[in-house]
Amino acid sequence: MTDLTMEPTTDDDVVLLTVPADGGYLSVLRTATAGLAARLHFALDEIEDLRIAVDEACAMLLAIAPRGADLECRFSVTDDALTVQVSVPTVRGATLPSESSFAWKVLTALTTAASAGAANGKATITLLTRRTGF
Repeated sequence: MTDLTMEPTTDDDVVLLTVPADGGYLSVLRTATAGLAARLHFALDEIEDLRIAVDEACAMLLAIAPRGADLECRFSVTDDALTVQVSVPTVRGATLPSESSFAWKVLTALTTAASAGAANGKATITLLTRRTGF
């Protein structure tokens, strides 16, 4: 995968995790993020940046998720990048923070690329991080 389309290629490893949309479960996603980034030989500061970005993306989504919802996280691993796609169903009328918000500035500073979208009652944030020096 070379973009944020999330279309897997045959060379991708994909890990899917579903946890309750509750802040108490975000440590599971942070740990999975760190483990997969370490597998790609990301530098320690890159791993920490990605963990923070995933945490921030999840916080944005938890704010608009209905009670009892699940948070779905899809990790796509390639030779030089990790793409993390986090999704939740949304409450009616919910919107994601604007791309000029502080939260979005954090995401774009900590990752190679970030995007978001909402359709059919579900919001998704996608983060792409490429290993430096590859």
